[in-house]
Amino acid sequence: MNGLLVDDEGLFLKTLQRSLQRHGIETTTATEAAGALAAARASPFDFALVDLKIGKDSGLRLIAPLKEIRNDMRVIMMTGYASVATAVEAIKAGAEDYLLKPVSVDAILRAIAEEPKESAEDVDDDTMIPLSRIEWEHIQQALRATDGNISAAARLLGVHRRSLQRKLAKRPPPQL
Repeated sequence: MNGLLVDDEGLFLKTLQRSLQRHGIETTTATEAAGALAAARASPFDFALVDLKIGKDSGLRLIAPLKEIRNDMRVIMMTGYASVATAVEAIKAGAEDYLLKPVSVDAILRAIAEEPKESAEDVDDDTMIPLSRIEWEHIQQALRATDGNISAAARLLGVHRRSLQRKLAKRPPPQL
């Protein structure tokens, strides 16, 4: 299996590339939309794992051109900025899946597999990311965006400052 990884975070790309290589999956990386399209034209990929935000570009704009290059390519959108609106937009544009960062290698392997899940009962509980971990990552993202200002981060998240402080005091266990 051969895939294209598109993300503007170089370290994340290299780590993900090595993890997938251990599972026998060869990948090519791209840190910008133009490079991703050039790589897709040069080599037939079985799948493309595309970040929602690629620098100033949107990964949503890559879905249709990638599908035009190879219509059976599985395009999987991944993001740390998840919303129902972008998930719906990605699926309507032709993405086969929508994954939340931090994403496990097992979740990626399931997403790029040919056979879709039949029902919610088919999902492996061990690979699901706990909601507390996703909430924690979202809070950390807001804190980075506000340079660590708790009051500003609370406004950004739409919660009271004290509520945010309580959530910060309850750090979730590390993801396995």
